[in-house]
Amino acid sequence: MSVYVDDMRAPFRGLIMCHMIADSTAELLAMAGRIGVARKWIQKSGTYREHFDICLSKRKLAVVHGAIEISMREMAQRSLEKRKCDQILSPLP
Repeated sequence: MSVYVDDMRAPFRGLIMCHMIADSTAELLAMAGRIGVARKWIQKSGTYREHFDICLSKRKLAVVHGAIEISMREMAQRSLEKRKCDQILSPLP
C-alpha cells in the first residue's frame, strides 16, 4: 500500500498545488498528518476520487516520508482502478 503525489502544477492563491492520493484512506490521512496537512482539507472523502490538494513544499515533505512521485496520467489511472475495485466490492443492486 502506498501514497502518491502527482506532477500537476496548478496555481491557487499564490501557491502551486498538486494532488496526493493513497491506496487507502488510513494511509492518506496518516501522510497528511505527517506533513502537516489538516484532515478537514480532504476532498471527495470516501470515494475513489479521495485526495488532498497540497502545495509543492508539502509535496516535498510527502516524498521525504515515502510518497511515490507519479504523473497526472498515472494518478488518473490509479483512480480509475480504485473505482473498478469499489464497484466489484459493492455492486449496485
